[in-house]
Amino acid sequence: MVKIPEDRFYSEHHLWVKKEKKKFARIGITEYFTWKNTEILDIDLPTEDEEFEKGEIFGSVETVDELYDLPMPVSGKVVAVNEKVLEDVEILNEDPYEEGWLIKVELFEPEELDELLPAEDYEMNFVDELGEELDESFLEEEE
Repeated sequence: MVKIPEDRFYSEHHLWVKKEKKKFARIGITEYFTWKNTEILDIDLPTEDEEFEKGEIFGSVETVDELYDLPMPVSGKVVAVNEKVLEDVEILNEDPYEEGWLIKVELFEPEELDELLPAEDYEMNFVDELGEELDESFLEEEE
């Protein structure tokens, strides 16, 4: 089944945030996102020193089916971009939680982390979403 590390926070847009040191955090996409969108074709990420408010689009992920915007889960300044992911998007499918991180940010408002979901709540959300998808696919097969 899909891994959901408990040492991070999650957004409803299937992004994770892992706090590092006092005012820094890494951001990436969840394994559930990569499982749901099995073939990621390309990724667009910001450059270092760009600043984003929570909710602003900081990048996008292109899959076979769709182009997904990546809304910033927390406000911050980009201090590092994972160049490995830009060169080889397959890393996202292989290791989205460690080697496949997307950006590192300096948090403007660390308390925004409290507005994100802990692992257990995120899991409940995607189990509900997965259940709906299974119900829909079952209905499509019956027709």
